[in-house]
Amino acid sequence: MRLTDFTELLHTEFGAARGDSILADHMIPALGKTGAQAIEDGVDPRDIWRALCAEFDVPRSRW
Repeated sequence: MRLTDFTELLHTEFGAARGDSILADHMIPALGKTGAQAIEDGVDPRDIWRALCAEFDVPRSRW
Protein backbone atom coordinates (compact mmCIF):
# COMPACT_ATOMS: atom_id res chain seq x y z
CA MET A 1 0.00 0.00 0.00
CA ARG A 2 1.29 3.45 -0.85
CA LEU A 3 1.54 6.03 1.89
CA THR A 4 -0.84 8.34 0.02
CA ASP A 5 -3.48 5.58 -0.08
CA PHE A 6 -2.95 4.94 3.63
CA THR A 7 -3.40 8.63 4.44
CA GLU A 8 -6.56 8.81 2.35
CA LEU A 9 -8.05 5.79 4.16
CA LEU A 10 -7.05 7.23 7.53
CA HIS A 11 -8.66 10.60 6.81
CA THR A 12 -11.80 9.03 5.32
CA GLU A 13 -12.32 6.74 8.31
CA PHE A 14 -11.40 9.09 11.17
CA GLY A 15 -11.42 12.60 9.68
CA ALA A 16 -8.25 14.52 8.89
CA ALA A 17 -7.59 16.04 12.31
CA ARG A 18 -8.44 12.94 14.35
CA GLY A 19 -6.67 10.64 11.90
CA ASP A 20 -3.48 12.70 12.06
CA SER A 21 -3.72 12.74 15.85
CA ILE A 22 -4.21 8.97 16.03
CA LEU A 23 -1.25 8.43 13.72
CA ALA A 24 1.03 10.66 15.77
CA ASP A 25 -0.14 9.95 19.32
CA HIS A 26 -1.82 6.55 19.60
CA MET A 27 0.42 3.68 20.66
CA ILE A 28 -0.57 0.61 18.63
CA PRO A 29 -0.04 -2.41 20.91
CA ALA A 30 0.35 -4.83 18.00
CA LEU A 31 3.28 -2.78 16.70
CA GLY A 32 4.65 -1.46 19.99
CA LYS A 33 4.83 2.08 18.62
CA THR A 34 2.72 4.83 17.12
CA GLY A 35 1.71 4.70 13.49
CA ALA A 36 4.03 7.60 12.70
CA GLN A 37 6.97 5.80 14.32
CA ALA A 38 6.10 2.63 12.41
CA ILE A 39 6.11 4.55 9.12
CA GLU A 40 9.49 6.05 9.98
CA ASP A 41 10.77 2.55 10.77
CA GLY A 42 9.68 1.28 7.36
CA VAL A 43 6.66 -0.78 8.39
CA ASP A 44 4.31 -1.38 5.46
CA PRO A 45 1.41 1.12 5.71
CA ARG A 46 -0.98 -1.80 5.04
CA ASP A 47 0.13 -3.42 8.30
CA ILE A 48 -0.33 -0.14 10.16
CA TRP A 49 -3.80 0.31 8.65
CA ARG A 50 -4.86 -3.19 9.64
CA ALA A 51 -3.56 -2.71 13.18
CA LEU A 52 -5.44 0.59 13.51
CA CYS A 53 -8.61 -0.98 12.12
CA ALA A 54 -8.41 -3.78 14.66
CA GLU A 55 -7.67 -1.37 17.49
CA PHE A 56 -10.57 0.97 16.66
CA ASP A 57 -13.10 -1.72 15.68
CA VAL A 58 -13.38 -0.58 12.07
CA PRO A 59 -15.73 -2.96 10.21
CA ARG A 60 -13.84 -5.60 8.20
CA SER A 61 -15.42 -4.35 4.97
CA ARG A 62 -13.36 -1.14 5.29
CA TRP A 63 -10.03 -2.78 6.08
